[in-house]
Amino acid sequence: MKSLWNCKKWQKRYKDADITLQPGLKLRFEKGVDPCLRAYCLQFGQWLRREYVFPVGITVSVKKAARIRAIDGDLICGSCWKPDCKYKMPYIKIASGDYHELLAQRGEVPAIAEILLAITHELTHYFQWLNGVELTPLGEERQANRYADLIVCDYYEAYGGFPKGDGYLAVANSQERDSTIISGDGCMCL
Repeated sequence: MKSLWNCKKWQKRYKDADITLQPGLKLRFEKGVDPCLRAYCLQFGQWLRREYVFPVGITVSVKKAARIRAIDGDLICGSCWKPDCKYKMPYIKIASGDYHELLAQRGEVPAIAEILLAITHELTHYFQWLNGVELTPLGEERQANRYADLIVCDYYEAYGGFPKGDGYLAVANSQERDSTIISGDGCMCL
């Protein structure tokens, strides 16, 4: 199901390139990011590195601000800068400053899941860029949401099952892998 994250179209794009971009996934944390959240993100990053290949290096910077400013001036939760040139490395910024608010409102697991979903959503944009996927902006966002849900669920299942009953990540039918995933705000992500 996660064919985009396992797609190898990038090999053709970089086949004749006379470059050596350092591969891998790196996570960086701004001073002031919650240490517990940092530990969860690092563990998630280790799991992602075991499960997926990041052929062109990508750095995820977790910021302490509740929102980050996009190029167009909007305040957002995450962004993925994708260079026009294959000789430059993309990067991701994730806002984590509302973690304590989420923690108080929803509990630990949903608060952490919110940040992991943001990371995975932006990493999906990285894989779209890497493999030359051409979708409408709405299509890109829908695909990123879908992959974020699936991959974060896979992560929780890999560690003995993801939490049930907290209202954040719940699979409607645990017997069927392609089931609907319900987010904490009641939105159904397909």
